[in-house]
Amino acid sequence: MAAGSDASSAAGDTSNRGMTVEECENMIQRSLRSPTVKFLREHLVKSGCDISSNFIKAVNCSQRMSGGYVRGEGIMVCSNHLTIQDEVTQVVIHELIHAYDDCRAANLDWTNCAHHACSEIRAGHLSGDCHYKRELLRGFVKLRGHEQDCVRRRVMKSLASNPYCSEAAAKDAMEAVWDTCYNDTKPFDRAP
Repeated sequence: MAAGSDASSAAGDTSNRGMTVEECENMIQRSLRSPTVKFLREHLVKSGCDISSNFIKAVNCSQRMSGGYVRGEGIMVCSNHLTIQDEVTQVVIHELIHAYDDCRAANLDWTNCAHHACSEIRAGHLSGDCHYKRELLRGFVKLRGHEQDCVRRRVMKSLASNPYCSEAAAKDAMEAVWDTCYNDTKPFDRAP
C-alpha cells in the first residue's frame, strides 16, 4: 500500500507538463541538501530505518499524483507531474514523513483508514504542503483556518485513492484521529 501526494502542485495543474526522470533525479539530489530533508533523513536513521542510496527515486507515474511512499520500496517522485525544484522538495518532505511514520509505528496498516488518515494529516501539516502561499497559488484564498482546511482537503484526496476507504469511512477516520495526529509533530519539536 502506498501513501501518496496528489498532483495539485503549488504551481497549478501539471497534468500535461513535467520533466524527465533524469531532470527529476537531479532535483531530488538538490532536495537532499534542504535542512528539512536532512533533518527527516537523520531521524529516520536514528529510528533504525533503512534508507539506502536509492530510497528516493524519480519515476514516470501513470496515476495523477506527485509522489508516493511504498513500504519496503521507498519514495517515488513523479517526474512527469512536477516542473520545479520547490515541488520536488515538497514531495520528498511529505513522503519522508510517511516513511518516518511507517518506521516508528510497528503496527501501521496502510489499509486501515484511520492509520492512513493519521499519516496524511501529519504529512500535510508538517511538510508545508498547506502553507498560505502554496494555497494561494492553488487558487484557495482564505484568511483564517486555511491550513487546517487544506490539510483536511488533501487528506480526503489521498484517502480517495485507498481502495479500503469509502468516502464516508475516510471522513469518519479523519475526524476520529484529527486532534491526536494534527498535534503529533514528531520528529519536530513543533510544526515547522
